[in-house]
Amino acid sequence: MIRRLLLLALLVTGFAYADGRVFELRVYTANEGKLEALKARFRDHTTAIFKKHHMEVIGYWTPEPSDPKSKDTFIYILAHPSREAAEKNWKEFQVDPEWTKVKTESEKEGALAKKVDSTFMDATNFSPMK
Repeated sequence: MIRRLLLLALLVTGFAYADGRVFELRVYTANEGKLEALKARFRDHTTAIFKKHHMEVIGYWTPEPSDPKSKDTFIYILAHPSREAAEKNWKEFQVDPEWTKVKTESEKEGALAKKVDSTFMDATNFSPMK
């Protein structure tokens, strides 16, 4: 009986957590010749800094080689507990000393991205991922 109650409590907690969860789609357009450096920065540094600031990486993508955007486009999705948490996490991320150092060092020869698009998304009630 106690095991069932604990399982039920865990499930209810999980649903409550997912209810306010928000996803963020980010699309970067890299400056010419900078896509590999941008991907390396995410691979080697940014992902760990996101984790430190409670930003869950869902995944990273690039367009298929046959797509003209494959030369300069980097895409990823983050999950945040809520929109408010996302705003708080991004503010803290932007002033993180480790991030500012990594960004400065990686952009000694110019900015890696010329454009960043961000879209916050809510899962539909029929979405398998919430």
